[in-house]
Amino acid sequence: MNVSGMPVSRKTENLKQQRTWNRKAESVHDPLFQQGEFFDAEDLVQVKYEMLRRVEVEQSSVTESARAFGFSRLTFYQTQQVFQREGLYGLVPKKRGPRKPHKLSSEVVSFVREQLEQEQSLGWRELAHRVEERFGLKVHPRSIERSVRKKKRRRRNPEGGRR
Repeated sequence: MNVSGMPVSRKTENLKQQRTWNRKAESVHDPLFQQGEFFDAEDLVQVKYEMLRRVEVEQSSVTESARAFGFSRLTFYQTQQVFQREGLYGLVPKKRGPRKPHKLSSEVVSFVREQLEQEQSLGWRELAHRVEERFGLKVHPRSIERSVRKKKRRRRNPEGGRR
């Protein structure tokens, strides 16, 4: 069920799962999206593509097109750049946030391991403090713990037990 108490369609569930669901579907005011089932305001990729097409093919103004499809002019230009660079795939939203531990370079992780070898009783907060002193990086103690433990995971031996 969605917020209005209506059942969520299978297509909506799929769009959400694929990160292509338009959370602002109600702000799409273009007439094509108000009639019929082919044009779906919940399909973010389709909405963005139609916004770009409207300007490129039908010579609509950027301001009018962006407004009709529920976006700002800035979003229009960003979408246009991504589309020119990556094609249709570029209209699929990218996963937000860092893709990897960006502060914990191999040099920082090596430093942390050296510290732990010298003083095994060190806590994660103290290690975070030392990293900040040495590298000028403010890193959460939990991030340091995860980076160290990730490398220490035990490997299974051929007999199925742990080493």
